[in-house]
Amino acid sequence: MEYLKINGFCPECGHKLIEKELEHEGIIPFCENCNKYVFPKFNVAVSCVIFYENTDKIILVKQYGRDFYILVAGYVNLGETAESAVVREIKEELGLTVDSYSFNKTSYFEKSNTLILNYTVHASGKISPNYEIDSFSLFTKDEALNNIKASSLAKEFLTYALTNK
Repeated sequence: MEYLKINGFCPECGHKLIEKELEHEGIIPFCENCNKYVFPKFNVAVSCVIFYENTDKIILVKQYGRDFYILVAGYVNLGETAESAVVREIKEELGLTVDSYSFNKTSYFEKSNTLILNYTVHASGKISPNYEIDSFSLFTKDEALNNIKASSLAKEFLTYALTNK
């Protein structure tokens, strides 16, 4: 079971988890010491395909000294909805106001144990990047597909958003 490889110990007592059948649920990690099932825990983040100012231009960003374009993304805070995280992340990172958004799809990113929820967003205002953004560019749909990091989850989300909306 993949969860046991990543999180093989009870978060309460630290005891090694085993695999155990739970009726109607299947095989679930189980702590024999606490005598309870331990359901998987993971981070949740949002990722945004942003269309700027009612145009077909898409905003892609470079961050953290990396030399490739990606989508704006960020973690959902405790007690926050995914939708409010979309609005907050775009305001924080680019200074833009979200005019509308629609959900695209999810994907699990194993490297950070994160479920990522992707949205298509229409945003407006003056682009004012914060310290997290090294640079940004506006691209046509084809340019965005050609410039986003190859073989990345960002490219997968962008491709999905452009071909399924």
